[in-house]
Amino acid sequence: MSATSSAEQSERPGRIMSGEMAEQPTVLRRILEEGAPKIREVAAAIAARGPRFVLLTARGTSDNAALYAKYLLEIQLGLPCGLTSMSTTTAYGARPDLTDVLVITVSQSGGSPDLVASTKAAREAGAITLAVTNNADSPLAAVSEFHIDILAGPENALPATKTYTASLLALYLFVEGLRGGDGAAAKILPELAAQILSRQDEVRQLASRYRFAERMVITSRGYGYPTAKEAALKLMETSYIPALAYSGADLLHGPLAMVDNISPVIAVVTDGKGGEALQPVLDRLRGRGADLVVIGPKPQVDAASAGFVLPVDGVPEDLQPILEILPLQLLAYEVTIARGQDPDAPRALAKVTETH
Repeated sequence: MSATSSAEQSERPGRIMSGEMAEQPTVLRRILEEGAPKIREVAAAIAARGPRFVLLTARGTSDNAALYAKYLLEIQLGLPCGLTSMSTTTAYGARPDLTDVLVITVSQSGGSPDLVASTKAAREAGAITLAVTNNADSPLAAVSEFHIDILAGPENALPATKTYTASLLALYLFVEGLRGGDGAAAKILPELAAQILSRQDEVRQLASRYRFAERMVITSRGYGYPTAKEAALKLMETSYIPALAYSGADLLHGPLAMVDNISPVIAVVTDGKGGEALQPVLDRLRGRGADLVVIGPKPQVDAASAGFVLPVDGVPEDLQPILEILPLQLLAYEVTIARGQDPDAPRALAKVTETH
């Protein structure tokens, strides 16, 4: 490659995000091979404490990873879970009794002041505190009793991609550890992730549908709902298209009225109970003539206007979100490039968001 072409490549819009998306199979493999023993150790220590309730604390992309963990903990362990309202502690000074409560704080950087302050307050209130970050030396890791490093490596693009899937896998292995599982079902993920990411041309064709979109709706149910929320966030922060994420059940409770035959709708259909629960919603969307695109199994894609077939045969439903988000990350990237924008550096955003 000549010096000129090398310089052009280094200045190509989206090159950082593209490179980090491509790293995801390697990151998933690293977690399975290097991170899993430590995650099991942390899980065993926390399980021995017998938490009675779980609170999940996060912002942005990490909040969607925390929502995934909520589904895992409630379905797999029967533990009641809640998503923390940090302002009750940081702004209002509330000090609830958190004895025997597990507080899991998910943060890529581990540096946001409100996350650090609320975790510190939770520990002082008697909670078992666990930080899940991409930075073992972060302030959040320092104030937490336990820490899990997601081992994603430096992430320089503003949109989080590899740290999201790394957080999902780390949280999955943690919950598996809490219930005495070995997480063996996850070993197939790196290979399947590589297969999906190699199909970028398919996603590029799909992106042409959304180049001039003024609004998008993304829906799912069950384990797929965090994927819908994360996909909406990625589309908004990179392409600036207003993207509304709804649980399929919530979509029927009013927002369905805004869907018409020119409104693009993306449905994330997991192969399992969540996908089955979404079927009435898909039927209603088809009945309204919506431009329906499905991310999921082939029969569901074949029944839609368009879509992306996921290789989920034999993949447990609770692991499918790690694969579901990959074509949607690619979609956000391709739509942004098609609109002449740079997904590496969305306007008005910083990598570490310092909320209080």
